[in-house]
Amino acid sequence: MSDSGDGSYENHGKAPSHNSQKSHDSQPSQKPTPTLLPTPNYDITIIGGGLAGCEAAWQAASEGARVRLFEMKPQRFSPAHHSPNLGELVCSNSLRGAGMNNAVGCLKEELRRCGSLFMSAADATAVPAGGALAVDREGFAAFLTERIEAHPRIELVREEVTQIPSGGTVIIASGPLTSETLSAGIAGLTGGGHLYFYDAIAPIVEADSIDYTKSWKASRYGKGGDDYVNCPLDKEQYLAFIAALRAAEKVPGRDFEKVVHFEGCMPIEEMAERGEMTLAFGPMKPVGLADPRTGREPFAVVQLRQDDVHASLFNLVGFQTKLTWPEQRRIFRTIPGLENARFARLGSMHRNTFVNAPACLERTLQLKGRPGLFFAGQITGVEGYVESAGCGFLAGIFAARFARGRGIPLPPATTALGALLSHLADASPKEFQPMNVNYGLFPLIEGRKRKRSDRRLALAERALADLAPWWQAVAAERTP
Repeated sequence: MSDSGDGSYENHGKAPSHNSQKSHDSQPSQKPTPTLLPTPNYDITIIGGGLAGCEAAWQAASEGARVRLFEMKPQRFSPAHHSPNLGELVCSNSLRGAGMNNAVGCLKEELRRCGSLFMSAADATAVPAGGALAVDREGFAAFLTERIEAHPRIELVREEVTQIPSGGTVIIASGPLTSETLSAGIAGLTGGGHLYFYDAIAPIVEADSIDYTKSWKASRYGKGGDDYVNCPLDKEQYLAFIAALRAAEKVPGRDFEKVVHFEGCMPIEEMAERGEMTLAFGPMKPVGLADPRTGREPFAVVQLRQDDVHASLFNLVGFQTKLTWPEQRRIFRTIPGLENARFARLGSMHRNTFVNAPACLERTLQLKGRPGLFFAGQITGVEGYVESAGCGFLAGIFAARFARGRGIPLPPATTALGALLSHLADASPKEFQPMNVNYGLFPLIEGRKRKRSDRRLALAERALADLAPWWQAVAAERTP
């Protein structure tokens, strides 16, 4: 991402032309407005108005710091953005599981209990999504923007930052599509620990273009109500769909870049290449989705999830893709129920940038050898909306404490927030890759053996219990 910042990837009505494959590298060069950074009037400078940047600004301001938040939109847009609002979600509108059986549910609850702006926006703009938390993306971004613009200790500057400030307290939250000029500066500072991977986003269809005589609404195992549209495929239809994916025209990566996909967001055509049944056991699995017309589970199912509060848009769950746009229209319209689908947004792929955190960052998210320069969000190597916001939450508190000469309060390692820091600090630099929060990052609970579900709930209970005294101590020292 550019200064549009983090959190913008995990899909939006108007995507850039996928077939032209224009990137931020090919945008017309613009002479940036001169920016003098830092200034005595501000304690902290934050680069990037995505999820991590907004959360960092909010938390730093809540600590009493004076914050200047830079966002390059609408002066300049990355290839994946079109809205001038902060915190634009350009991939799925889902924030994933809401329950404590998933570590991201625990992380959301930690942020909620700690006064996270991200969680306030998510709860205020939630839409039906079964056992997940999903949001109206436009309402969500508008909520964040309004709160940031109204905060008396935050100045929002709509200007591109092309150079890293040489002094002062700075948070880089420029996200996974950091602009080339800023990216070069980061690469210079990290000493070669600058990495990247490719990510892909899924299409969105207009709800009234779905044929409901061939599909039905339900959540898997009946959990959460009729929150998903389900399009069934028999074996013949499924195998034909797989064959079409394998033969379809894909958008190639640039010659000088090695394409490395994040395993948690693999394009469906890449999964299809791994085996004929890979999708049937992945995003197209029919388990828990009995077709009410037959009473039986179909051979495979394509699920669509509500994408806006008015239920006028639905995204294809797990259908991230790098197929060309004409191929997407042709192949996805072979899915029963989507023969006449109107696509509000087609899928695309983009380069995501991140630093080699174990080699480059302290546990406090500061760059090694450069005290006062913090990183936040997906550029650190956390993956996902909630994780990006959580990283911004910590960076905002840490930077504000640093700027005011106070100690930096690390969260307990037993919490989800602490688990994020452990991933960034303790992973092997040689094999470092972006990762979602998961219970495998949490310290084990010693003692009797438990079932997997009970073990996860026990980890969540411990995390929330250990979070409470840490957060009480942080909140007690905040400036009103």
